[in-house]
Amino acid sequence: MIQIQLKQFQQDAIDKILEQFENPDGTQKMLVKAPTGSGKTITLIGLIERMEADYPGRYVYCWLTPGKGELEEQSEEKMKRFSPSLNTGNLNDVLTSGFNADITYFINWESITKKGNRAIKDSERKSLYTQIATAHANGIEFIVLIDEEHQNNTTKARDVIDAMSPIREIRVSATPDLRRGIDSYIIPEEVVIAEQLITKALYINRDLSVGLLKDENDELRLLIDKADEMRRLILQAYKKQGEDINPLVLVQFPSLSDSMITRVEKILELKGYTYDNQMVASWFSVENNADKSKHSKKLGKINIGEVNDINSITHNDAKPCFLLFKQALATGWDCPRAKVLVKLRDNMNETFEIQTLGRLRRMPKAVHYGNDLLDCAYLYTLDEKYKEAVINDGAGYEVRRVFLKPEAKPIKIYKEYIDNDHNHVDMKVARKLLYTYFMDKFNLVSLVQNPNGEKYNINALAAHGFVFGTKLIRKFLNGRFRTLTEVMNANSESAVKFEVNTHTHGLLLRHELGRFSKILGLDYDNTKRLVKTLFMSGQASRTSLAYKVIPLELREFYAFIINNKDLIYDALVDFEKKSQSRSQLPQQNQIFVDIKEQVSSILFEEIYPIIPEVDSINFVKNVYNGYDSSMLDFRSIPEKLFEKYCETLRSIKFIYKNGDKGVNYISMVYQMALGKARSFYPDYLVQMNDGTIWIIETKGGETKTGQDKNIDVEAKHKFESLVAYSKKYNLKHGFVRDRDSDLYINISDHWEDDLSDVSVWKRIECVLK
Repeated sequence: MIQIQLKQFQQDAIDKILEQFENPDGTQKMLVKAPTGSGKTITLIGLIERMEADYPGRYVYCWLTPGKGELEEQSEEKMKRFSPSLNTGNLNDVLTSGFNADITYFINWESITKKGNRAIKDSERKSLYTQIATAHANGIEFIVLIDEEHQNNTTKARDVIDAMSPIREIRVSATPDLRRGIDSYIIPEEVVIAEQLITKALYINRDLSVGLLKDENDELRLLIDKADEMRRLILQAYKKQGEDINPLVLVQFPSLSDSMITRVEKILELKGYTYDNQMVASWFSVENNADKSKHSKKLGKINIGEVNDINSITHNDAKPCFLLFKQALATGWDCPRAKVLVKLRDNMNETFEIQTLGRLRRMPKAVHYGNDLLDCAYLYTLDEKYKEAVINDGAGYEVRRVFLKPEAKPIKIYKEYIDNDHNHVDMKVARKLLYTYFMDKFNLVSLVQNPNGEKYNINALAAHGFVFGTKLIRKFLNGRFRTLTEVMNANSESAVKFEVNTHTHGLLLRHELGRFSKILGLDYDNTKRLVKTLFMSGQASRTSLAYKVIPLELREFYAFIINNKDLIYDALVDFEKKSQSRSQLPQQNQIFVDIKEQVSSILFEEIYPIIPEVDSINFVKNVYNGYDSSMLDFRSIPEKLFEKYCETLRSIKFIYKNGDKGVNYISMVYQMALGKARSFYPDYLVQMNDGTIWIIETKGGETKTGQDKNIDVEAKHKFESLVAYSKKYNLKHGFVRDRDSDLYINISDHWEDDLSDVSVWKRIECVLK
């Protein structure tokens, strides 16, 4: 069950990673550049949720983090908080119990690579390498996620990864080393700003007047004074907004110079900020040999607190106003109230740490206020080298545990699931079905012993808008447009044409075949083989004319697929939507996988994401105590309308919101057009006062103007599956859709897209009442 509410750009990133993962031509490594506040950690958690759902029991996930800031502990804590259903482990778990599938292990690089490391040298326990070898022997495959991929890229680190031999390395950072020959994806900073997750801009030395500085003390005092002035202005602006946020100033030192640290402490003390009144905090640690040589007496943490503890400096209303540090904050530390950074210099030589600026970019409440003071971050420094950069751990939503009402315990749920190891598609049947569809849809003729067939089919397809040749066509608008409406309705297009290159444009072809594969439910290789059978000449594809729509040569084939990608895609969607159900296709019954069945009860305890409300409304019909309106923000429009409607009916005893995936929820099996079996999890179980059980699925309906909002290509197959399921277990069934805030339900045995068909779609008040 997906428990994280992802932003669209985060979902896009996950889709891109999965697309690369499923692409047989994808590189073994993938680099992801994630800007400040883009929710790097949350995105990776969402990725693991998707992968565990799609590939259950197949992979072990190793989440490797650098050592600064206890990042592995923070990342594991976020996974437990935002996605409690995911299982986590650490290095100790690996050494004692080994690697297990569907578990994410959070491992600190330094615990593996530092000198004298017991994790891989302790003869009294199995070494890390032995546990890796054991996992491989047990058939477990590794997926490695490398947090802050630009760090700890050492020989020892490489040795550990090589031993794991991961099928994919997903490397994420704000500043990755984007290398040629490695697939990469960049989350644009603009989309993160548009979502109001990070500041609109960074001011460098705003209103700073240097003048004549006598010595280093003058420089320190000038920067601290200006930072404190800005902090006070920000604090006042927060108060005007009614926000209880205490802005924090970060003071970064170039080295562990006790004398410089002491001078800054004295400047702050004169301004009323001290360790004793908890308005100053510090965090100093040894980072390198130069630090060791300093023999600093300032090492350690003061007024920092522990993550998530009541005394943590990271809370918006925490007392410390200044935090002194060297480099420990650059990675793995998250404090959204930090708004100002003072970067001190040492002999004009210090290189600015790019990641440090990331501490300033995240908005405390993920909202812009329309006030530059609050919507921007501020850097004060006389260092010659400073750069804008970022690193952030992300955001999610809170969750709440609810418990089953005793009266609902007797309700039984029926689960059907499939054995994915035997879930295969007969490609001969698939070829015949798709060939027949194209022939019938476009009124084509067979090419077998038909010398005029190729020309006829080309003309017939051209009449439907298909283009042929070896040139790629790119269209663009031209002309003068007075309004945006004119632009949207414009048809004055020009086109540029250029010869296709099978090497240069291979990626475009792979992308389109990847899109087709998702609709057909096939892997990339089988999709490519099927499309070649239909549209490539026998000599080029080594196939006969028996199932050939048109016999194109290689370059013609590339251009045909790329130029006509949307027409082909729409045809495949139509094929999937209109294909007959399994019961109507006896030739597919023999290859349909065995369905396994199980009867159980509703989970005693459930976890739902929430958006806290001051006056939340309790939903008394729900099977869980504590289920309320704060959970509806994560529902679709028809789901919200349905749950609210059920609350009004006296005839309903209980309503249960089913999970999206997993062995604990109501599930059934449906078959795609080419025979691929998939699991389907209906939205609701409803129990009436007389004991009757309804299984309900909700889908997008129509707009007020009649535009279809149902984007589920598999709606018809799911409906037919629901009908068979309800008959099998003696239940009632219904598909619910919305139109202009009204709900309509289909309880027939026949699927119909058109909501206006009153013989099928009834107002819900006429059925559930």
